[in-house]
Amino acid sequence: MRSMRLAKREVKDFQEVRQILADCDTVRLGLTDADGMFIVPVNFGYEFLEETDGAGQDDTKKPNAAKEEDSKMADGAGEDYTEDSPGENRTGRLRLYIHSAREGRKAEAFAKCPVAALEMDCGHEIITGDYTCSYSYAYRSIMGSGRIREVTEPEEKIHGLTVLMEHMEPGASVHFLPEMLERVGVYCIDVFEYTAKKRERK
Repeated sequence: MRSMRLAKREVKDFQEVRQILADCDTVRLGLTDADGMFIVPVNFGYEFLEETDGAGQDDTKKPNAAKEEDSKMADGAGEDYTEDSPGENRTGRLRLYIHSAREGRKAEAFAKCPVAALEMDCGHEIITGDYTCSYSYAYRSIMGSGRIREVTEPEEKIHGLTVLMEHMEPGASVHFLPEMLERVGVYCIDVFEYTAKKRERK
């Protein structure tokens, strides 16, 4: 992954990264299909993994690394991935869950090219200056890339939707009707690289 130009703005502290994730309510996915590139904003839930067992519900006991093969990009892309990738650190690998209709442009793109760029941001604030060009903007953000797969097992669907609900409305009562689980599309994004960044008011 390319080094950040302004290294002083990179967020490396894990607790700060978690706080950015907690404060963001939308992730924007950069996708590709036959018509070209497009961006979709979606709500999300997140977790950090110890190990990958194919289901996800047992992955959060202790943070560590997911299997490398689950993080490879499609069609041979992602060969620069290493165990020292920014997507993985001493606290584990980042995984996102999203929900969506199971048909339409977004779902078709997931199936055809299951790799997405991702971006989320929060903490927006104008930084005023003495003259126009000295104005700036405060923010905190995460950018990266991940591999998408549709969740088909009912237990992981429930897990993914529960993770999403806990992020969007912590403490809310969660109960999923079987017919709802059958209709909804749940997708897992294993993030194989990401960086966090911030600019704050002085």
